[in-house]
Amino acid sequence: MKDFKDKTVSERLRNAAQAKQAMILRAGRPDANDPIAMQRRAERQAIVIAREARTEAKLRAAADLAERQASELAERAIQKKRETREMADREVASAAEQKALRDARYAARKKRKV
Repeated sequence: MKDFKDKTVSERLRNAAQAKQAMILRAGRPDANDPIAMQRRAERQAIVIAREARTEAKLRAAADLAERQASELAERAIQKKRETREMADREVASAAEQKALRDARYAARKKRKV
């Protein structure tokens, strides 16, 4: 069915161009001094600042955790070294005590024989 208004190709192209231009203007960038645009920009900036602060806090927390773990590991190593040294000292003392007891038995046996 034919349109009642006989539109030519140039009219249709002109109407399409006008519609396209209207859509571009409607969806285009708002004016820099537009209060709504300024508010949105400020909100986005606040979000970016908050995100950076959270990221920085996470990094600091991770660094603190790593430092704490390293110090705990060092303390455990020192404690283990101390326990090992004490155990070795006890073994040496025990060996010396056993030797002294053995020497006392030998001396007592020798004294009985004489």
